[in-house]
This record gives sequence, C-alpha cells and structure tokens, in this order.
Amino acid sequence: MKISDLAADVLRISDIYATAHGIDRSGDWAILKLQEELGELTAEHLRVSGRARGEADPGALADEAADVLGMLLIYCDRAGIDIEQAMQHKWLHWLERT
Repeated sequence: MKISDLAADVLRISDIYATAHGIDRSGDWAILKLQEELGELTAEHLRVSGRARGEADPGALADEAADVLGMLLIYCDRAGIDIEQAMQHKWLHWLERT
C-alpha cells in the first residue's frame, strides 16, 4: 500500500470519528494529538520493556504505534507536507548513492 493511499483512508476515518464524537480538530489539534499518541506509545513501550508498572501487552504496543503513524499522516495533510516526497528528499535518496 502506498503511503498516500493509507493517508487518504486515515483522513476519512478521522472525519468519521470526529463527527461521531463531536471533536473540534481546528488549529493545532493534529500536532497536539500526535504528541499525545507518542506519549501513549512511550508508556506502552515502558510497560513492555519492564520499566513501568502495569500489564505488558505487545498488541497494545502495536496499536499505539499505529495511532502515532495515523496522527502523523493527519498532521502532514494539515501542514501541507507531502510525506512521500519528504521521505524521498530526507531519507530515500541515500539508497540512490549505493
């Protein structure tokens, strides 16, 4: 699956979720949610690695990673970032050098 296809699906789901729950996604909402989801991923990582109390759940770790990626895609859309192009510029060009 291309990132642009994944992003389109995530954006549609975000619209459905926001409508169903009356969430105001204006202004800096996307970057704040991204930070929140990263915090949840960090907390789950600490549980799974035995450095925090609570039940370790590798499935929850994967769910939190998915939330971070989803929110990153939403943030990029709102910020006008073409993430595929940005990845090519910042990372993937190194593969062309080898």
